[in-house]
Amino acid sequence: MIRKAVYSGQWYPAAPSELKAMIAGFVDQKAAKEDVIGLLVPHAGYIYSGKVAGATLSRIVMADTFVILCPSHTGRGKPLSIMTEGTWETPLGEVQIDSEMGKKILSGSRYLQEDTAAHQEEHAVEVQLPFLQYLGGDIKFVPIVLSYASNAVYKQIGKEIATAISGHHKQVVILASGDMTHYEPQEVARKKDMLAVETILNLDENELARRFKAMNMSICAFPPLMVLITACKELGATQGEMVKYMTSGDTTGDYAAVVGYAGVVVKGRSAPVQLAKRAVDTYIREGKVIKPGALNEEMTARAGVFVSIKKKGQLRGCIGTFEPTTENIAHEVIANAIGSATSDPRFSAITADELGDLSYSVDVLTAPEPVDSHDHLDPRKYGVIVESGWRRGLLLPDLEGVDSVDYQIDICRQKAGIEPDEPVKLYRFEVKRYK
Repeated sequence: MIRKAVYSGQWYPAAPSELKAMIAGFVDQKAAKEDVIGLLVPHAGYIYSGKVAGATLSRIVMADTFVILCPSHTGRGKPLSIMTEGTWETPLGEVQIDSEMGKKILSGSRYLQEDTAAHQEEHAVEVQLPFLQYLGGDIKFVPIVLSYASNAVYKQIGKEIATAISGHHKQVVILASGDMTHYEPQEVARKKDMLAVETILNLDENELARRFKAMNMSICAFPPLMVLITACKELGATQGEMVKYMTSGDTTGDYAAVVGYAGVVVKGRSAPVQLAKRAVDTYIREGKVIKPGALNEEMTARAGVFVSIKKKGQLRGCIGTFEPTTENIAHEVIANAIGSATSDPRFSAITADELGDLSYSVDVLTAPEPVDSHDHLDPRKYGVIVESGWRRGLLLPDLEGVDSVDYQIDICRQKAGIEPDEPVKLYRFEVKRYK
């Protein structure tokens, strides 16, 4: 089915040129972009919340797919509803639902139901799409409407979404579409909203639920936020960051009864570590080698990469490349992550049952430089390569228990099968370590 735009010409311009011009005025193309697990974006008319939406979405590396969570404003359809097929129209063109992702979420959910009625007149997903089209081009999405349910149900849905995303081969970001306090004085609204935002930054959905009830908050974003926080934590989120906050009063000048708009990004594992985890999860579960998806500038460079995997603090695999062997760091991470999980001769291949117990680190190496003296080495700062003919042994820097240059070199000799009395060439390198 094709879901026609309902709110173009009302909440945002209907003419493509006018819509693009408006969005261009809200976004910051020079903003430093980073990988996020999820985010909160307001969903009012663009003249009211567009600045917050634009500032927030400008901060993220665009994903292949966005799972968009929104509250129900119409009361229509199933109370917890998802669309897994179809296309939505906006003035900027068509946006396709990611059927594979949607069906994966639906098949693993106790509570979500396939439904179109809940989505037909709902504005909270629709108003996000032109921003995503403008910034991300050919993106896909999965729309989910969340009406009234218990906190336990919201958290269960969050866990189910996280499970579906963790096994997906594409880059997926969860977008909670929601506004904050409704129609209270500016000072009251800001106070309540900052208390709610604090719980998002701390990734504490239980405290959000407590404050929502105790303070009688009128935050329509509550259901999406409960699901968002739970899902992001399951996917390894460690912190949230508020990007921008405004109220309707900042547009109208009327501060007697405002609506609050907050933009928040939720971050966790660094981009290389997220990629390594996704590569291993997908390969072990499905036997597929993922594609990197959208890349930031850092990931498009070329370098040697080592991926280390630990299980409950104990090494479970470590494979890497001294120098680049693929087109960019992203592909290097994918190849070496899969190698660490399946081809380290010291360990058996990782199984699907172990995936939930694993942690990752990714070391991106600088180009090796020759050194002619131990004085130019430092086991905390520099990794070492020991070379004799075609044999080479490498050891990463700053490893627990390796506190001397001689010990570094001895380990490298052993790894390469180089005898203690054989002459060698020494190289040093530095790493940028991602966790």
